[in-house]
Amino acid sequence: MSAPLLSIRDLAVQYRTGHGPVDAVRGVSFDVQAGQVTALVGESGSGKTTVAQSVIGLLASNGHVAGGSILLNERASGETELVGLNERGWRRLRGRCIGLIPQDPGNSLNPVATIEASVSEALRIHGWRDRRKIHQRVIDLLERVDIDDPETRARQYPHELSGGMRQRVLIAAALALEPELIIADEPTSALDVTVQRTVLDLLDRLRAETGTGILFITHDLAVAADRSDDIVVMRGGEVQEEGPSATVLTAPQSPYTRTLLADAPSLAQIVERTPPVVETGARPLVEVTGLRQEFSRGAGREPLVAVDDVTFAVPRGTTHALVGESGSGKTTTGRSIAGFNRPTAGTIRVGDVDVTALRSPRGFRRTTQLVYQNPYGSLDPRQTIADILAEPLQNYRIGDRGDRAERVAHHLELVSLAPEIGRRRPRELSGGQRQRVAIARALILEPELVVLDEAVSALDVTVQAQILRLLARLQSELGLTYVFISHDLAVIRQIADTVSVLQRGRQVEFGSARQVFDDPQHAYTRQLLAAIPGTAFTSFGGHA
Repeated sequence: MSAPLLSIRDLAVQYRTGHGPVDAVRGVSFDVQAGQVTALVGESGSGKTTVAQSVIGLLASNGHVAGGSILLNERASGETELVGLNERGWRRLRGRCIGLIPQDPGNSLNPVATIEASVSEALRIHGWRDRRKIHQRVIDLLERVDIDDPETRARQYPHELSGGMRQRVLIAAALALEPELIIADEPTSALDVTVQRTVLDLLDRLRAETGTGILFITHDLAVAADRSDDIVVMRGGEVQEEGPSATVLTAPQSPYTRTLLADAPSLAQIVERTPPVVETGARPLVEVTGLRQEFSRGAGREPLVAVDDVTFAVPRGTTHALVGESGSGKTTTGRSIAGFNRPTAGTIRVGDVDVTALRSPRGFRRTTQLVYQNPYGSLDPRQTIADILAEPLQNYRIGDRGDRAERVAHHLELVSLAPEIGRRRPRELSGGQRQRVAIARALILEPELVVLDEAVSALDVTVQAQILRLLARLQSELGLTYVFISHDLAVIRQIADTVSVLQRGRQVEFGSARQVFDDPQHAYTRQLLAAIPGTAFTSFGGHA
């Protein structure tokens, strides 16, 4: 076999902190071959992004490579040692030899620069001066990543493109100078399953065409199973296991790898969810009938129809899932149920409350709560966790200070958080801990209904599995009813009793989770199901 494109040996990375140096990566070794994909998987804090940043020389200012070697085997120049490379050397390599596809297209593209300016940046840095050649190269790149009407798109700004299109723009920018190595850092973690599949198919095609090697950073073992040649499993800054994907997935040697496999919803064995006992003839807790939600787009323009004639019911104590791609209307529907939108037409009833007729939602908030996708954005960074949890009680004048402190402590325990967490602030917590705080805050008023909007989509598989088990336990203990919004059908299959599939604002399918998954009636539902990652794991003959 020819020499690896990228060879990492005994890599060690430290960060300087106020409490002394922190070892983020220790003794990491693996290779990336030309024309192949090596997936680096693990939870947040495992060190996988630190490894990627070391390979492209973009560590945070307080980080440094403390030991080891990173060799890049360039086609033109042979081996280059990246550890200790000066800034001039990095300028030569970045873009031309090593390309980066960052995780978040929303934050990675300059909002005041056109798409053409963003894609052409690497060209201009590496000496391209002819404007016509630059423009033509940008158009060729946009066409190559399957962006429609590239001339128009090149003149647009990031906010005018969908999430999937913005991700393709980042891929086009990374490919501008046809680098030999691409680092893809969680490039599909925030995308719907169908858009995710399209982006991954694109990367596969480009890799096959150009022979580019890809270092693929992900916490999604199902995606790694489908798309990688080799898998490197990291935890706590160290490699737990590495080898050919089929071997790692079917015969894992590390207990941690086995835990990841068991927790990944697409890879786990499907355990039939025991349907809750629903009293015959009992009125559903949630009834949505003919819901239509329009949003004004300004004078002279037709309103945007976000939801159109959606109808379903949710029995008390069950979980109803709203699934579909971005723009399908699922979040709008959830916010309408929670009383944050006033519907244009139709009715929503929660218990005895006609939500569409509410003049003030204040009283309604005690019975219906909303948990957002991004707990960091919904938690006041200035408050302690205890104050955040106590605030709803203060707003509704529930109990005295001692009573509220007892309730805060009880709800921290309820979501499996230690009492000392109450003294911390949101920035001092992990993503999973913040999501538990958001759930505790929603439950502290003892609601009947909780609307969860993509509440686990940004979490690592192990943390996601913990939150899903927590939600199931709380539902069983407290009799909660959930409306669960997600684009992840693998998660939905684990947690939902009934499902509504939404497409462009319309409900194209409704039924029990078993009916929808085992016998989908609509072509769009079948398309969503076909896009669930993890099929390679089944073809390998693996089991969780």
